[in-house]
Amino acid sequence: MLTNNPWESSAARGWKVVDASTLERDADLEADVVIVGTGAGGGTAAEILADSGLAVILVEEGPLSTSRDFNMRESEAYPTLYQESAARKTKDKAIGILQGCCVGGGTTVNWTSSFRTPDTTLAYWHRTYGLEGFTSGDLAPWFARMEARLGVAPWTVPPNANNEALARGAAKLGISTTAIQRNVKGCWNLGYCGMGCPTNAKQSMLITTVPAALDRGATLVTRARALEFAHRGDRVTALSCAAMDAGGVHTTARRLSIRARAFVAAGGAIGTPALLLRSRVPDPHGIVGKRTFLHPTVVSAAVMPEQIDPFAGAPQTVYSDHFLEAAPLDGPIGFKLEAAPAHPLLMATTMPGRGRAHASAMRELPHLHVALALLRDGFHPDSSGGSVTLDDSGAPVLDYPLTPFLWDGVRRAFRAMAEIQFAAGAATVTPIHDDGAAFASLAAARSAIDGFALAPLATPVVSAHVMGGCPLGPDPAHSAVDTSGRYHHLANLHVFDGSLFPTSIGANPQMSIYGIVARLATDLATALSPRGRPDGDRARAPGSD
Repeated sequence: MLTNNPWESSAARGWKVVDASTLERDADLEADVVIVGTGAGGGTAAEILADSGLAVILVEEGPLSTSRDFNMRESEAYPTLYQESAARKTKDKAIGILQGCCVGGGTTVNWTSSFRTPDTTLAYWHRTYGLEGFTSGDLAPWFARMEARLGVAPWTVPPNANNEALARGAAKLGISTTAIQRNVKGCWNLGYCGMGCPTNAKQSMLITTVPAALDRGATLVTRARALEFAHRGDRVTALSCAAMDAGGVHTTARRLSIRARAFVAAGGAIGTPALLLRSRVPDPHGIVGKRTFLHPTVVSAAVMPEQIDPFAGAPQTVYSDHFLEAAPLDGPIGFKLEAAPAHPLLMATTMPGRGRAHASAMRELPHLHVALALLRDGFHPDSSGGSVTLDDSGAPVLDYPLTPFLWDGVRRAFRAMAEIQFAAGAATVTPIHDDGAAFASLAAARSAIDGFALAPLATPVVSAHVMGGCPLGPDPAHSAVDTSGRYHHLANLHVFDGSLFPTSIGANPQMSIYGIVARLATDLATALSPRGRPDGDRARAPGSD
């Protein structure tokens, strides 16, 4: 039986939902708290703040699409649910960026991989950036709270053939792998998570925290682009938004002005820095938008003798941190290995070659195994990430230099993936690169990889993880927000999303956002809520006495 879609009963439940594309006149709204974005950060904050008795308005640029709209068709999902129709690129077009643009944000379209922030990352933040109160012990109860809320648990179903091949090849080489936890309940094991869950099994913000906030009286405004925060002195006074057209591409003439006591930027690590830059917030040290990180990711495709059907079954259930654990933070860049689902359109835009060569490669899709290597950037002087700026129209532009330090990691990742795929029994392996032919032996693949001219555009790089740009820290000279998530230079502006991270995570980031934002939003609720404790009494971790 199909899991209940909470949006089917929205009218009966009295939910306040405004589709800005239908507005016939400008609108003025008011609340205690305005949250820009409904993804992992915005959705988590909305439930916590609304539950404390505060009037909350959620602003989402994308549409409200629900399970009745999710038909597992790539041609409809990418234009509807992703930023720039899943074709967002860095300034030089060298890196493709997958980001959600819909109610629930990335949580609606991600592959459900759920990792706590690695201990090594948190220790580095403490040691390098002076972050107090963000150790593994400090955050553990907040992670546990959100794992319970969102059904995060080990995936006990046997992995699909794509993930099993990664585990099999790694095991033959003595490389450890581990099962990935997933935020699902009653999963049908379809494999189309990236197109929105048609059964409501994925415990995204779309079916958990956003509906919970609406049950508590929050208002959701969809198809509304946040333009800028108006501010006077040390306070934000209003948020200005432009209504989008029904297609979600262009703005209309309709404007919304929203006043509030507190404002939360949770538009993601490209959207939030861009909003702050458009708003011309005080930024005396030029922090906003700098040190933005992606986990640059490269792909290796292998043809297996057996049928893989890499589009079927839970998409990511096996990973290896072998090449992260073996890489010291101050040494050559490490990388995380995962298996990626391979749907036809996604692979058609990924596989190298043209004409008959490309058609031949696509005919092998049922036998294709796809490995990913996610590079852990931000921990070495030669890995400083990128920067978000604005173009002439005010739209965000991410400039992300691909340095020799990163390319060294790419070459090592290609070698490691090829070795694992051949160990798993691959007939051929194709590192995704302009020179990446289908190699029939490990020796041939190694020789070619060692000779690759690694360069932007010649070597496709992708990422679905955007982090940083408004980092946490106690020192305004080196951070955008303090350790409560408050913007250093504006008393009532908070940042609650992945742009808080001082470096990349080194793992899929949704759980890191959930846990950290749960803590920060609970403190904000305490400070603002009439039901809260007196100011200055920090919210205790869930389960503490």
